[in-house]
Amino acid sequence: MDNRILGDPSTEAFHVEKYPFYLLNRLVGRYNGVIDGRLRAIGLDIPYWRVLMILGERAPRGVRDIASSAVIPLSTMTRIIQRMAAAGLVAATSCAEDARVTHVSLLPLGEAKLAEARRATAPVYAQIIRGLSARDFDKLIDLLGRLYANLDMEECREK
Repeated sequence: MDNRILGDPSTEAFHVEKYPFYLLNRLVGRYNGVIDGRLRAIGLDIPYWRVLMILGERAPRGVRDIASSAVIPLSTMTRIIQRMAAAGLVAATSCAEDARVTHVSLLPLGEAKLAEARRATAPVYAQIIRGLSARDFDKLIDLLGRLYANLDMEECREK
């Protein structure tokens, strides 16, 4: 039978094991469970790790941009950034062009923690992608991007 039908919650044939969002949530939950212990061993939690990884890619960045990239509500991200700044991991400064925008950048301690976090989580990433060819991985990234693009919230509300 077509797995798209088995994964469709509106059908009598529905099987949760074929529902892609269940599978994605199960994967993310398991991944977070595995890396959480590794991160806590170096004094970080998953939200801090997300912020460090995002800033490690490009900084400075606005709090709203970080929140969106980390998939964390803005109000929660604001508190996370405040705690990280108090811990000396990041610097939060007002944007010269728009004082309503707060730019966040890594401080030396944050850069060191980022390097430590990358070392701690890299073996988990290697384990996860083991057995996937470059082509398989590219296809996975493409499919996830397509699912995300198909979930246009405006279009979903109208139907």
